[in-house]
Amino acid sequence: MRRFGIYVGVLVCFAAAALAQQEDDWRMLSGSEIADVLIGVTLEYDNAWQDFRASGKTLYNAGTNSWGNWRVENDQYCSQWPPRDLWDCYDVAVFEDQVRFTGAYDDVSFGTIRK
Repeated sequence: MRRFGIYVGVLVCFAAAALAQQEDDWRMLSGSEIADVLIGVTLEYDNAWQDFRASGKTLYNAGTNSWGNWRVENDQYCSQWPPRDLWDCYDVAVFEDQVRFTGAYDDVSFGTIRK
């Protein structure tokens, strides 16, 4: 049983090292970089997609269209989805063709740039 505990401990150490390396691969974006990356792009999510218009409109589709608004504020991507008038903001990072959004409560979502 003790050997199993050591084995699990070694796996946890390797997993932590892999996650740290993966975290180092992501590059945080500034406000102007966020706009450059998102304008005119469609992101693919697990079961949805979203495109970002230069006008500040965004279209999200998870089976049906949902129009919202987006903007860059204080080096964050911010979105607002009617009928709510509140804006939610996220840090944005990129790695290759992946975009990561991280919210105020460490909620994270990932999108892949559609080619």
